[in-house]
Amino acid sequence: MTLKASNQVETNRYQLEVEIDAASFENALNQAYRKENKKITIPGFRKGKAPRAFVEKFYGEQVFYEDAINALYPDALEAAVKEAKLDMIEDKIDFDLVSAGKDGLVFKATITTKPEVEIEGYKGIAAKKTKVAVTDEAVDGEIKKVQDRNSRMVTVEDRAAENGDIAVIDFEGFVDGVAFEGGKGENYSLSLGAGQFIPGFEDQVVGHKTGEEFDITVTFPEDYQAEELAGKESVFKIKLHEIKMKELPEVDDDFVKDVSDFDTLDEYKADIKAKLEETAENNAKDDVENQLIDQLVELVQGEIPEAMYQNRINEDIREFAYRLQSQGLNLDTYLQYTGMNQEGLRNSFRPQAERQVKVRLALEKIAALENIQPSGEEIEAEFEKIAKGYEMEVEKVKAFIPQEDLVKDIAVGKAIQLVRDNAVVTDAE
Repeated sequence: MTLKASNQVETNRYQLEVEIDAASFENALNQAYRKENKKITIPGFRKGKAPRAFVEKFYGEQVFYEDAINALYPDALEAAVKEAKLDMIEDKIDFDLVSAGKDGLVFKATITTKPEVEIEGYKGIAAKKTKVAVTDEAVDGEIKKVQDRNSRMVTVEDRAAENGDIAVIDFEGFVDGVAFEGGKGENYSLSLGAGQFIPGFEDQVVGHKTGEEFDITVTFPEDYQAEELAGKESVFKIKLHEIKMKELPEVDDDFVKDVSDFDTLDEYKADIKAKLEETAENNAKDDVENQLIDQLVELVQGEIPEAMYQNRINEDIREFAYRLQSQGLNLDTYLQYTGMNQEGLRNSFRPQAERQVKVRLALEKIAALENIQPSGEEIEAEFEKIAKGYEMEVEKVKAFIPQEDLVKDIAVGKAIQLVRDNAVVTDAE
């Protein structure tokens, strides 16, 4: 392969003229002939047995050109792009055949390249960091969650139903004295105060005791999903079979021993507080980084090809579809459930795709401006980290992740660290 010319024809578009030598083109023609000849019938020869010269004479000299060009073109273009020191992105490639024959093959390919962007002012970006004080109430709230998880339901017999109880009921609803479809249930466990039923329903169960039979009157909302019931007044006949309440364990040292590795309540509370503080600190750091990234997106300047956004959207949708699949759903089913079409789905991913593309370009440019180059030790450590994460041998990871891609990723990571280190971060009020 010889790169004869590389010319910029418009913003982020380059035309390459590539030559493939006669021997390589001839070899590709022979391979195309061997692949296709078994399907070809020539008078005077058994099927698949005609020499190439006879096939070309019968069907034309260029009969195998297309297959030969298709076989040579991808590797030749890739080598030409590399020699021209261009960073091609996946997009429409315009192909023009200049010549093909005994002297070899010459073609032109017009490609889309990653844009040259500019960025200034990335040092000294201002950001606000939220300071969160972990209160005793927050610690008690976490303990309350653990209490709830370790609670048990007990039957109440000495009082009327209250909000927070579970009422086990039979019910049947009537509109204008006629029972309606879907309005009947037996031994239904209704969580009082949770708002599971029509407004006013649960409130009228509160105050009744086990064994009572009573009527309650409610009005269906105007926007109720069953149109025939929307806005209608309904009478429900109720029988209250059982009242159950949540019994929480007492929070003491014994409770702590049951739910944790600690022996005392004070130790347990101290651990919860430390973890809440760590979470709050990490959240605050993430928020600062998001502020910095938002400003980097605004600082980056350049004409970005639409193809970069579309490629990023494609990747995001593939990842989204994979997550759906892990939950037992496929993308088509998700679209049916949500009433969304493919265009709507792509549009929903557009804002995050634009942000991802711009910040990556910004950080790559910063890495170039600051001459950030990962060391051999850093590269090897990253390969080992990936191998450990996938539980694979390092050499196998190296086989499917090109080192140049990993180098870029490490450089980008070091670039965002540089932005962080040089940011002016003050405490938010």
